[in-house]
Order: sequence, then structure tokens, then C-alpha cells
Amino acid sequence: MDILNLLLQGISVSIIPANLLSCIIGVLIGTLVGVLPGIDTVSAIALLLPFSYGMDSTAALIMFAGIYYGSKYGGSTTSILINVPGEAASVVTCLDGYPMGQKGRAGAALAISAIGSFIAGTIGLIGLTLLAPPLAQAALAFGPPEYFSLALVGLILLSKLTGTSTLKSVLMAVIGIMLSTIGLDSLSGISRFTFGIDELDRGFDLSIIAMGLFGIGEILTAMTHADAKPDIPSVKFRDLYPTKEEWQRSITPMFRGGIVGFLVGLLPGPAATISSFISYGLEKRYSKHPEEFGHGAIEGVAGPEAANNSAISATMIPLLSLGLPFCGATAILLSGFMIHGITPGPSLITERPELFWGLIASMYIGNVLLLIINLPLIGVFVQLLKTPLNILMPLVAVVTLTGAYSINNSMFDLIWVIFFGILGFLLQRVGFEPSPLIIGLVLGPELERGLIQGLIICNGNIWTFITRPLAATILSLGFIVILYNFFTWFTKFNNKRKELDVNRY
Repeated sequence: MDILNLLLQGISVSIIPANLLSCIIGVLIGTLVGVLPGIDTVSAIALLLPFSYGMDSTAALIMFAGIYYGSKYGGSTTSILINVPGEAASVVTCLDGYPMGQKGRAGAALAISAIGSFIAGTIGLIGLTLLAPPLAQAALAFGPPEYFSLALVGLILLSKLTGTSTLKSVLMAVIGIMLSTIGLDSLSGISRFTFGIDELDRGFDLSIIAMGLFGIGEILTAMTHADAKPDIPSVKFRDLYPTKEEWQRSITPMFRGGIVGFLVGLLPGPAATISSFISYGLEKRYSKHPEEFGHGAIEGVAGPEAANNSAISATMIPLLSLGLPFCGATAILLSGFMIHGITPGPSLITERPELFWGLIASMYIGNVLLLIINLPLIGVFVQLLKTPLNILMPLVAVVTLTGAYSINNSMFDLIWVIFFGILGFLLQRVGFEPSPLIIGLVLGPELERGLIQGLIICNGNIWTFITRPLAATILSLGFIVILYNFFTWFTKFNNKRKELDVNRY
């Protein structure tokens, strides 16, 4: 009851006109940030930090938080409509969201995305409200060996993410890991694989590669089919919403994605992106229609979109309870706290309860506002599909290249966006899916950092990774998955051989 009373006190703070207006502005800006490719959450909050100096600290932090979780709602829009992820966490939504749009079900995909985000966001907020202190302590039990084990098992679990062969997926993931090593080593500060090019010292930005592989790559693909006119039927407003079957197939993935996202969000790293990939892999494994994944499976939209929104709420737990930012966006949020003279941590709950609980209560309100804002606009978003390709694709190119330039204000980034766009186009032409490359790029730094720091802690003894209980448990899970995949492959191979023998005689 104490928590409920404190939450009610927080609601009374969050509905103060100035704070409520800040929440509305934050979620609106966040939605636009998610919709526009290349303009990420970190950049948006960083640009607005100077404008918050004259604001009340509670109102400013409510606005920044609204931008943070609001951006994950908007990120799916361009993924579904034009195969360009508005946010890195929406990369996986392209796999089934865009094919659904091509089948005339873009409205259903957008609706499921918005509703799934709302449900999972609420799950995450309930967890944030009830479990912040104990779960933050549990996250601290992970050391470098555990992070290495988690990243390694993550690569194993996601090796069958796409419909291509495991070998092709692993090859693309390895290329992603190789790309993640370019730039300054985070531990030693040594410049690696830059060939004397100063711009490469900062490494490859995930948004740059994602916009190139999926955005420019899609533009080039559309150019090769310039004469093909997509058959997009006129859809009435009532037809924009999911069918009964789509609802039934989406409910479980929404809740499962919400739980997965919340658990992953408690760990350092790009939780929203990682959780969306994990959720997609789980839904494909447990689906009754795995053959539909990659061709417009509604579960492939519902699960990942739910996961990345739930992860956002979970990432606030270590930030508010311990003052530890576990990802780039919460790091910039920490800057927002600091410039207003507030230090997040255990003392925040006792010294500034009105701010702590007001911020959490505003996230409940913002979650409802995002649902109200996004659902009525579904019809507007779907109409974009009817834009002729000779008009739409140049606009997509301008938005993508402008967004890529705005990340670092660098022409050098534009060159890499175009390069990865050509690479993504060629990869798809020869049967390779670029998504595992993104996985390798995301998990590569975690894999390397965990291995090196773990070896330092263990004095170079690699066997310590197996003797630590938590790390050993995670690695055992990965080993079981490998055995299961091998057994499945061997069974299929053996059955195929028997069929050939029968046909021969």
C-alpha cells in the first residue's frame, strides 16, 4: 500500500499543468524522433538540454523521459511502411512489418505495434514501480565473464534469426563483429583497423549501418523494379485494425516480448535493440507458422515491438536506483539530471520522492498518450504506401541522408551510408540477409569487452569463465542449444537420405 500511495502522490505531481504539458511535448517529439530515420534519441535529448535550463527540474526530466520512451513507438512506422528503421531497435521490425505492408496489412501492423508497445510498456512500468531496488541489485551480480557468456549465447540463439542458412547467418554476424572492432579500443585507447583515417577512430555508428543496409538498400532495390507498381488496395478506416486471427496470434507475443524486454533491460548495453532480436528469435521458435517469418508474420511485429518498449522501462531501474546509465540514452538522461543539480541513486527516492514518483507516474500517463496519438494516425501513415515510388524513394533518400549527416555533421558518414546501402543491395541479391550483421555489430563490443575484462580479472585463466556459477549456467544453455540444433539438422539430413534411398529403388 505504501507504493500505491507514493504512486498516487506521483500522479498528483505529474498532472500539474506544466508537468503534463512537458509530458505531451516529450512524447510528441519522441514519436517524431522515432519516425525520422537517423535522428536518434541521444541526439534529440542532447540538442534540447540547453533549452531546459529555464525549466523546472521535474518538468524537464519528464520531457526528456517522454522523448526516450516515445521514440520507440515511432521507430516502427518507417520500418513497416518503407523498410527504413527509424530507430536501431526497430531494425528487426523490418523483417515482417514491411512484408505485411506490401500485402496491404500495414494498418494492422502499425496498430499491433502501437498496442503491443502500450501493453509491454505498462508491464515494464509495473516492474519499475514494484521491483526497482531488488532488481537493480540483481543486475550488479553480473561481471565481465557473465556479460561475455551472455553475448556469446546471444549470438548462438540468434544464428537462425532469418530464413537463410545458418552458415550464411553466422558469416554475416562475424562480419558485424569485425566491423565493431574498428576504431579506438575502449580499454587501451589504441586505434585499430583505421588505416590512418581519423574519422574511423570513433568506429561505425549503428544507425549509419542500419540506414545504409535497410534504407539505401531498399531504395536501390526499388530502382531495379521501377516499372513494378505495388498493388495497394484502398482500405477503409475500420479495415486498418487487426483481424480476429491477427489479434489471437499477437496477444501471447506481446506479453512474452514484454517480459523478455524487461529482463534484458536490466543489463548494460543497447537493451532495446538486443531484446527485440531475442524476442523475434523466440517467436520464430515457438510459432505454429515459422515458415511465415520474413514474409509478414504478425508475431514478428508484436513480439519485438513489445520487447523494445518494455526494455526502456527496465533501463530506468539502474539509472534511478543506482545512478548507473546502462546505455547511451540513459547516459544522456543522467546528464539531464546533473545539469539540474539532481544526482540519481538510492538517495533520490528518499530525498526527492516527488521527483522520483512524479517521473514514474508521468511515464504511465505518457504511455496512454502515445497510444492515443499513434492509433488515430494509422490511416495517415498507411496513405504513404500509395505514394508513387518515383516520389517516395527520393524523399526517403533525402530523409535518410539528412538524418545520417545530422548524427555527427560529417560528410564521411554519408559516404558510409551509401557504401552500406550498396552492400545491403548486393547481399540481398545473392541471398544474404543483413540482419545478422546488425546483431554482430551490437553484440561484438559486449563480447570483446567481457572477454578482455574477464581475462584481466581472472589473471588470464580462461577456465574461470566455466567455474563461475552464473557464467557457467549461461554457457551451458548455449551448449544445449548447439546440441539441439545439431540433432535437428542430423534428423533432417537422415530423413532426407532415407527419402532419396526410397526414391532410388
